[in-house]
Amino acid sequence: MKPLILVTNDDGIVSPGIKHLVYAARSFGEVVVVAPDSPQSAKGHSISIYDPIHIRKVDVFDGVESFECSGTPVDCVKIARKIVLKDRVPDICLSGINHGLNSAINIIYSGTMSAAMEAAMEGIPSIGFSLDDFSFKADFSSCMPFVESIIKYGLDTGLEHGKLLNVNFPKGKIKGIKLCRQAEARWVEDFKINEDPRGRKYYWLTGHFQSGDEVEGTDVHALQNGFASVVPAQYDLTDYKALDSGLRMIEKIEI
Repeated sequence: MKPLILVTNDDGIVSPGIKHLVYAARSFGEVVVVAPDSPQSAKGHSISIYDPIHIRKVDVFDGVESFECSGTPVDCVKIARKIVLKDRVPDICLSGINHGLNSAINIIYSGTMSAAMEAAMEGIPSIGFSLDDFSFKADFSSCMPFVESIIKYGLDTGLEHGKLLNVNFPKGKIKGIKLCRQAEARWVEDFKINEDPRGRKYYWLTGHFQSGDEVEGTDVHALQNGFASVVPAQYDLTDYKALDSGLRMIEKIEI
């Protein structure tokens, strides 16, 4: 029986990135696509609890069953599991290919990676793919052989050594793959202030990415040096070092 592959993203079902991912994945098994009907970048792990979710079957990818969803990327995975696929469990979930990197702290904000993470929480081996190019006309040709090889690796191994992978590709020629840790980095934020036609102030978030952790072994370093970065990620946010530190003293607090 062919593997069942769930494909989603956060850029929307008509983005070029997901098209490349779908056509790469369909050579390995049966592909089902459930993706947002509009761009959902930076939605993180948000879900829809105040608004209804609509899904509609669409003919976007030749020979591939596809559904557009009005919800967030995480909603797409939930809808795929409970409604579209019903009792069928995907062998792997692929998210992307995102237009723009999701390295370092960006994994926290990323709808691409949150969708993959949601699938991993369901016990499904999952991979998020991102390319360092925000353009709608981004060139995916250099990364596609790596995408195909990583999909095959994920299906062959079931990602037994790490159920969730964050894969990022530099723009242009790719020298190879580096297994990395997530770099320490942050967004230095600013707000542009303006007024709407009614004289009310509004604030538009902007800023720039800042990393002071560009040492060898980090995803930022790998990408800066022309390598694809692969970071094994997890949804358990426990700081285990802190559990074994002086923080234990907090248990002695008495009221």
